[in-house]
Amino acid sequence: MIKELLSDAEGRMKGAIHAFEEDLAGIRTGRASPALVEKLMVEYYGTPTMLQQLATISVPEPQLLTIRPFDPGSIGVIEKAIRTSDLGLNPSNDGKLIRLSIPSLTEERRSELVKLVHKRLEEAKVAIRNVRRDILDDMRDFEKEKAISEDEFYTGKEDLEKVTSHYVEQAEKISEHKEHEIKEV
Repeated sequence: MIKELLSDAEGRMKGAIHAFEEDLAGIRTGRASPALVEKLMVEYYGTPTMLQQLATISVPEPQLLTIRPFDPGSIGVIEKAIRTSDLGLNPSNDGKLIRLSIPSLTEERRSELVKLVHKRLEEAKVAIRNVRRDILDDMRDFEKEKAISEDEFYTGKEDLEKVTSHYVEQAEKISEHKEHEIKEV
């Protein structure tokens, strides 16, 4: 019973780490990456749709993203979505292709992005700790119902702490790597 709870906790914590990594992929560094815009929501015929479903996104140069819509008629709404996003990028289009020039980051913008990474790290840690809390509550309930012994509860609690620490450390390493990427000139 404890093993099932621990494997459930591990699966949910892996999910939190995965969501954290995807979240950080959208934070721009000094170089172009399709992850910056692929999750951007575009109002396409009244339906919010992810940009990656509407266009091909490529990186022809380190400081340039190109977006080629599958439907040339959607180029205007894609451009509008990019302008209104918090990316701070200015798209230019030639009727068939949108070009996004990725400017070098200023020192001020780098420090803002590092703060944002720290905020997202805290959110990821909270998500991991929430999983720990939920599993611990389940263990307490099982102990009260006499489904597990007191010894099994404390052993399970220690194992849960180890799993939690592992995933918190993993989140911190991912955060440090992203910070290094942002600070890199």
